[in-house]
Amino acid sequence: MPKKRSGGGLSPTQQAAKFLGVSVLAGALMAGIALPAVGALGLAAKGSVESFDELPANMKTPPLSQRTTILDADGGQIATVYSRDRTVVDLKDISPYMQKAIVAIEDSRFYEHGAVDLKGVLRALNKNAQSGGVAEGASTLTQQYVKNVFVEEAGDDPTKVAQATQQTIGRKIRELKYAIQVEEELGKKKILENYLNITFFGQQAYGVEAAARRYFSKSAKDLNLQEAALLAGIVQSPSRYDPVNDEAEATKRRNVVLQRMADVGDVSQAEAKEAKEKPLGLKVRQPKNGCITAVKGAGFFCDYVREVFLNDPVFGKTKEDRAKIWNQGGLTIRTTLDPKAQDSVQQSIKDHVNQGDDVATAAAIVEPGTGKILGMGQSRPYGFGKNETQINLSVDQAMGGGAGYQPGSTFKPIVAAAAIEGGIPATKSYASPYEMEYPSPVTACDGKTWNEKGVKLTNENESEVGPYSMKEATAKSVNTYYVELISEIGICPVTEMAEKMGVMPASGKEFQQIPSIALGSTEMSPLTMAGGYATFASRGMYCTPIAIESISQKIGEKSKSLAVPKSTCSRAMSETTADTINTLLRGVVEDGTGTEAGLGSRPSAGKTGTTDERYAAWFVGYTPNLAGAVWVGDPAHERRMVDITIGGVWHDKVFGGAVPGPIWRDMMTGALESKPVSDFTYVDIPEPEERDRDRDRDDDEDNDNGNGDDNGNGNGGNAIEGLIGGLTNGGTATGGTDTGGTTSPSPTFSIPEGWIEGTDSAGNNGNGNGGNWP
Repeated sequence: MPKKRSGGGLSPTQQAAKFLGVSVLAGALMAGIALPAVGALGLAAKGSVESFDELPANMKTPPLSQRTTILDADGGQIATVYSRDRTVVDLKDISPYMQKAIVAIEDSRFYEHGAVDLKGVLRALNKNAQSGGVAEGASTLTQQYVKNVFVEEAGDDPTKVAQATQQTIGRKIRELKYAIQVEEELGKKKILENYLNITFFGQQAYGVEAAARRYFSKSAKDLNLQEAALLAGIVQSPSRYDPVNDEAEATKRRNVVLQRMADVGDVSQAEAKEAKEKPLGLKVRQPKNGCITAVKGAGFFCDYVREVFLNDPVFGKTKEDRAKIWNQGGLTIRTTLDPKAQDSVQQSIKDHVNQGDDVATAAAIVEPGTGKILGMGQSRPYGFGKNETQINLSVDQAMGGGAGYQPGSTFKPIVAAAAIEGGIPATKSYASPYEMEYPSPVTACDGKTWNEKGVKLTNENESEVGPYSMKEATAKSVNTYYVELISEIGICPVTEMAEKMGVMPASGKEFQQIPSIALGSTEMSPLTMAGGYATFASRGMYCTPIAIESISQKIGEKSKSLAVPKSTCSRAMSETTADTINTLLRGVVEDGTGTEAGLGSRPSAGKTGTTDERYAAWFVGYTPNLAGAVWVGDPAHERRMVDITIGGVWHDKVFGGAVPGPIWRDMMTGALESKPVSDFTYVDIPEPEERDRDRDRDDDEDNDNGNGDDNGNGNGGNAIEGLIGGLTNGGTATGGTDTGGTTSPSPTFSIPEGWIEGTDSAGNNGNGNGGNWP
């Protein structure tokens, strides 16, 4: 005996037989297509039977797309994002009024017929014949559910959506066959549950739970009679019956549903009448989707998480595969964001830079040894309004950021690391005159050389005259020292060291093989610089930055874990080299250009940077626990930071130590609270022999021209001998007095247009976009 379908009625065999008799009629009817002549009808019927037999036996049912929740490291919610705002609920969590209302208005005989309602088809045929058009359809609730499955499977692909909803007999045949399958496998209660979870209710709400929250700010289980009737009425035409935009039309439709519920005996006439007289009672909750909903200023971090998902092959072989999973949603993503660190980042930014300032700031914090991104923020919030942006100023271009910003002298420690790793001692001294030409030629990669003469550079002020050792040159950020250093070791070791530390151009391009990279001419992002400096903090181990700890995905009633990207750690330099850099950079915050960034009794190290023309200023620093980078500047690269108010404070000139430094200090102080105080491993770097730069050096027969007076106004010595001496680790010191070395650099030299990466957008004297200053 044939097996009965769940819920009673005809068996699958009986339904199939009935299907063959009505499929063409029903298909034509529901598609709104005029019936063909009798002769043609036979051919159509034959084709329909063949199509029916050729269809796959089982309907592919994709998981319903749902909202994704992004959490911080402690499990606190950061944001919710979704392709379709939907929360799947069980039938027991849907108001009985809602269940009765949708059945009454969409398919009142739902519990009496099978997948195809023959009586409904005949009734509709009769009405349509009388009207001369398509006045009534006869799709059952099951058929409507199947159509919605096709639409869900199509996703956001407009071509596939059109195919899933096209008004053709072929589509109706497929819909009818799968409706038979669904009736057999699921039964009436599960079909109703699935239908209420998949259906679109307008206002970006998919499924009854999202609709109840959107229109009434309550759960679907709490819907009363009139509320349920309103939602049930919307389904037929979400735009026409939209209660937010057309209350009168929505009210009429709601009352039609209430009357239908009374007609079929779901409620009494008195109950229906009372409900009709009540107002709609809307309590609309505006749809909020995406990273703009993020709390704690974490909108850009949220966006970075999305970019990681869409770009990392661990989530799918192709970008399309990854996008499909992301749009499907139902993900719970636990990230690395530390709420204490994030709060500290945002508070420090708020305290020092205003949203409406001419310039902006961006900051990132990374954990050494793990690569975990603990904090990320900027002064211009995530959004579309004035002084808001969707560009993540902290990250590379490929991950939603811009082209980056020249890091200036914060790149110098990378040059020092390359030199020390290559055998140059930390006691190395160079002549380091106040002004000099770039030495030429300089070796580059692949056997090439950089060769350009006559390009000059200077130190931050005329009092900075060598010779200098590496320790003093780093603390004071002496430009000429670092140019002499890269000239000796070559460009390639520096770019190779940068790559090992994960420090690559924000644009995604390769480094230019030019000696000015020693002064930070290549644009970088704050996250890149923070991750690079974390290498020093972890004694030479570089770990790729990660933002995601774990992901679980809910599919139907089940959840599964997804693989996530892991940080890859590799040795970029020896422990001794890293310890040496830590020793050098400790001097920057103790008595160098970064004193305003000091953390008091907690050991720290770091470096300031101020670019040519003052378009950007940086402080990048670290403790053994955390590494952080702060950039301040105009993202459009139009506003120089001279005669400017930032955070309500006037600055005639902005320096890396004076604005980014305090931001870094405050954000790190809060982020480090309750973390253990630990120290670096230091190396002994002997102090160079004291040299009196004030005295006349006439006693040196090779330096008869070095006539400096007590005010530092000397003739400067023999320029040729000084330059050559600097290149050979000897030579003469120029005249002039060391006035103590101000910690506020005053960049003055210009570089010919096009010589370094980037040019002044205004064409001011051909100066580069910056990148050559302490």
